[in-house]
Amino acid sequence: MRPGLYAITDGALLPPERLIGAVEAALRGGAVMVQYREKKLPFTERLSQARRLVSACNAAQVPLVINDDPELARRVSASGVHLGQSDSDLGEARKTLGDAAIIGATCHARLDLARSADKAGADYLAFGRFFQSSTKPDAPEASREILATARGFGKPVTAIGGITLENGESLIRAGADMLAVVGGLFDGDDQVIEDRARQFTRLFTAHHPLSSSR
Repeated sequence: MRPGLYAITDGALLPPERLIGAVEAALRGGAVMVQYREKKLPFTERLSQARRLVSACNAAQVPLVINDDPELARRVSASGVHLGQSDSDLGEARKTLGDAAIIGATCHARLDLARSADKAGADYLAFGRFFQSSTKPDAPEASREILATARGFGKPVTAIGGITLENGESLIRAGADMLAVVGGLFDGDDQVIEDRARQFTRLFTAHHPLSSSR
């Protein structure tokens, strides 16, 4: 996993007819990972969307992970899965998807959750929310200091929650390897999405020690 923009879809922002074009725009702008997050559609529709997203992400050589659904990830040969604290067991997800899969874990604002996820074999650790978020309005607020501390686990550290171009730099400087962005990326047409993705990519090029332009 490379440092950079982690694009997360949201059915409320991206209806089915816009989903693929919007993700392709984010990929053109330099997104380094994409998460398919869809809670409401029937499984058959999610299966169809996920297959198309896998194709788009494979063409860009960018991993696609599926939110909360290891079986869907397996069915479409996605790169992995992202698990919340109330979702599938990480060990079971690893059995379903195999050793090469990318498995991320939500750790909210707690190092004990990160420690457990690290021991269970998570590939990256996600913290947040850091700012007011319409996607996770009730999530506990995290402090920037947790990002630097979490780097001690030796896993990529992701920040999520209300992230925009205006506040993202502070999180990169605090230790974030990836910025997981929903509304701050996808709230606009495809050209706006591509332009925002490029600007997020420039933030990493300028401020992350291991980042380089694509």
